[in-house]
Amino acid sequence: MEKFENLNFGVDGDSITAGQQWSYHVFNTLGMKSHHNVAVGSAVWYKRTIECGGKTVTTQDYSDSDFAGISGGWEPTDDANEMLMRTNNCAVVHIQKFLAEVKSGEYPAPNVFAFAMGTNDLDEYFGDAEKALTGKSLENNDNIDLFTEAGAMRWCIQTILENFPDCRVFVLTPLQTAMHDHNEKTIKQLGIMRRICEGMSVQMIDCFANSGISEMFENEGAEGRYLIDGLHPKDNGRALQGAYAAKEIRNNYF
Repeated sequence: MEKFENLNFGVDGDSITAGQQWSYHVFNTLGMKSHHNVAVGSAVWYKRTIECGGKTVTTQDYSDSDFAGISGGWEPTDDANEMLMRTNNCAVVHIQKFLAEVKSGEYPAPNVFAFAMGTNDLDEYFGDAEKALTGKSLENNDNIDLFTEAGAMRWCIQTILENFPDCRVFVLTPLQTAMHDHNEKTIKQLGIMRRICEGMSVQMIDCFANSGISEMFENEGAEGRYLIDGLHPKDNGRALQGAYAAKEIRNNYF
């Protein structure tokens, strides 16, 4: 599509976004110029502090001189360094990495940026959206708690918009899964995500309600209509989510 052929696409997310999944379908469908995807499996929005192997590890900043790296690992471990890399696997660090890669010239500045986070987030870390939206500056703003989803969302969205003022930002919600309890958690989460998007005046793409992927046709731990294991999309699910996201971005880009 001529409208999009000169536009660069930036993306962040978790295992449902990493690699060539829904966002790659968007990139191809809209004929975009580039696709810069920093998604990593098992990611969450927020920073974390975790006890492991008798040590306490806390999310680093990507610019730290001793930055340990980012791991998408999820199986149990007592390796404190591995757990440190897992705590670094969050949207805050991903965006710091994204900015570093753009500023180094490795990738172009984005014209469109899409977040697709939240599947792995725990409700105890959702935070308070109204508090997270308090104040205009990110600097020295104690209301923005990066150890909560609400605070991390606000920080990530505003960081992209401050660094790339002409960029259009979209936020995709998590999909429905085969697990009813997980979907109930997501329904609570949607209110926070919607309020942060409203406060930042960015488009929320409601994949939970409108992508065509429903709990009713999926099986926990086994293949269903669109999910391979009740959680992760298989090829037709990736294509369906990508088609929906492409339509929303196409119709709402200005």
